[in-house]
Amino acid sequence: MPINNRIAAMQPEMEVWRRDLHTHPELRFEEVRTAQQVAKLLGDWGIEVHTGIATTGVVGVLRNGNSGRSIGLRADMDALPMPEATGLPYASVNPGVMHACGHDGHTTMLLGAAKYLAETKNFDGTVVFIFQPGEEGGAGGRIMVEEGLFNRFPCDQVYGMHNDPSLPLGEADIRDDVMMAASDRFAITIHGQGGHAAQPHMGIDPVMIGAQMLTALQSIVARRVDPLESAVISTTQFHAGTADNVIPDVAKLSGTVRTLTPGVQDMVEAAMRKVVELTAAAHGATAEFTFVRGYPPTVNHAENARKAARVATSILGEGKVRRDMPPVMGGEDFSFMLLERPGAYIKLGQAAGAKGANAVHTVQYDFNDDLLPVGASFFATLVEQEMPRG
Repeated sequence: MPINNRIAAMQPEMEVWRRDLHTHPELRFEEVRTAQQVAKLLGDWGIEVHTGIATTGVVGVLRNGNSGRSIGLRADMDALPMPEATGLPYASVNPGVMHACGHDGHTTMLLGAAKYLAETKNFDGTVVFIFQPGEEGGAGGRIMVEEGLFNRFPCDQVYGMHNDPSLPLGEADIRDDVMMAASDRFAITIHGQGGHAAQPHMGIDPVMIGAQMLTALQSIVARRVDPLESAVISTTQFHAGTADNVIPDVAKLSGTVRTLTPGVQDMVEAAMRKVVELTAAAHGATAEFTFVRGYPPTVNHAENARKAARVATSILGEGKVRRDMPPVMGGEDFSFMLLERPGAYIKLGQAAGAKGANAVHTVQYDFNDDLLPVGASFFATLVEQEMPRG
């Protein structure tokens, strides 16, 4: 892979940064140490630093020339609330907190690009390095936008990336349209009438009603969603009762919904509400249904996706950038930035034998450090391509 030579020489240094971040993971909006490390490095390289955006977010600004062009590059910083079971010498020292999604690697790749660009300044314009907190369920991207990210730091276009353990190292995936799904949450509270388990006819059993709701919700995807569209309804929690011989008064269900288009999102929400209300009414119970819209779909702007694909191809080689892979049903709050500015989101493969082969959000996951110079080269080359000197 024709990685930038200067960035390739930085790999040992980047590994030190990445493994330090991995050892000290922090949850959403608690990335205090991480933000301090990022701000210090950026400052050491002469990059203008702004902190405290969306609580713990950091923005670095690097200017060169006078073209007036600008580009934003984003990396997420937060970890997940889960234990680590990798046994690595640099494993998490914070109990119950782990970098299980590779945000330590994303942050490091953007730092590598920042150091290289600060040294070479082979561009004409302004680079905005966006280190975002709270991607894991905190909507940090939305909060940064709401706090005036693009007003304070104008960007003509914005780009983000994510590692992909399902793709081989040296390959990438980018589409001209939707990359990832909307991520929404729902909650159901069923109010029945408790009683003795030996006399179910004397009460209204919310557990039985909840079980029927759970099954009926799946029929929405099977029979209401166009087979050429996509949707996922996952009921992930079901809580009821305190004793084996007591029918409870209340049962609670909750979970997530993933869709790729606003039309399907609207239809699924309306259908779920009707299933919950009518199923409860049919059994003489009542139910409360809450649907909270979280992250919108991550939709690339076609021209920016083509620009990113050209850069990735120049680094990885012809035939290594996949342009027709299906969207992923996971969510990503970079979507909020793409609603405000044209840009694109790319996935970089990291699987290489035993390295980087574990799925994200697992206790055995680790970021493949061989990807660090690839991602840093992608960011840096994108800047040099979009804002060339002369």
